[in-house]
Amino acid sequence: MKHLSTILILTFLIVSCSSSKKVLEDASLPQSNPISEPSVSEEKVLTDSSQQTTVMQNQKELESFTDGYITDDSISVSIEIVKPIQLFDHSTFNILLSKHVSINGNVDYEAIKSDWKALKDYITQLSNNSPNNTWTKEEKLVYWINTYNALTIDLILRHYPLKSIKDIKDPWKQRYWKLGNNWYNLDEIEHQILRKMDEPRIHFAIVCASFSCPKLLNEAYIASKLETQLTEATKGFLSDGDRNIISEKRIQLSKIFKWFAKDFKQDGSLIDFLNQYSEVEISASAKKSYLDYNWYLNE
Repeated sequence: MKHLSTILILTFLIVSCSSSKKVLEDASLPQSNPISEPSVSEEKVLTDSSQQTTVMQNQKELESFTDGYITDDSISVSIEIVKPIQLFDHSTFNILLSKHVSINGNVDYEAIKSDWKALKDYITQLSNNSPNNTWTKEEKLVYWINTYNALTIDLILRHYPLKSIKDIKDPWKQRYWKLGNNWYNLDEIEHQILRKMDEPRIHFAIVCASFSCPKLLNEAYIASKLETQLTEATKGFLSDGDRNIISEKRIQLSKIFKWFAKDFKQDGSLIDFLNQYSEVEISASAKKSYLDYNWYLNE
């Protein structure tokens, strides 16, 4: 029994020393914290902080925007601001036409004379805004068509009352109007500008203030609807029995088609041109003649 007690005591001492040694070794090792997922509240704090930093950065960039440049410590970016081109505004003329021209193209010259100042103001606008190379073909056509018609009305008002534009001496040679840096007459606008733009339908848009001329449209021409306006003016002129009489085998035409025959033969014969807009299909062998031109005022 004495020997057994001695063995148990020795065993206990050995085990106790081993445990103490293990505790001492663990205490001497560096401690590391376990990685844990942030809580919901922690995520919100992190997100808000990130967003706030981004906003502050954006504000800083915006504050550095000066006179078309954005700059920081290392970057300089030039910003080009492109302004839309302002088209010429024909609304003044549009109002005058809608007030004083009937749907049939008759002009109330006596009434429009009371609005002569508005017409003169419009002509001044035309003078200060003549076309340049940045204008499209449609914008130029619209400008010169409206100009021709406005100046023709102005010419009549300068001599009104009268029975015919031909009561005025050399009406198409009168150089009353300065547009841009140049003085113009109606002949120059028609022959030197409009006819050289390769658009034969201008002959049904410009109006010489006479009964046999095409009807004056009771609205201004505008670039966005020019194609429609020219097409309708041409069709309307050809279908008007006072100005043209058309059948399959025989055509009695306005002298406009005689005076300016070359303009209507750019892409074929005169009959080819007419058939694009006539309600009646005209035979290529149709007999052709021209009606007398009535120069009485279109009122």
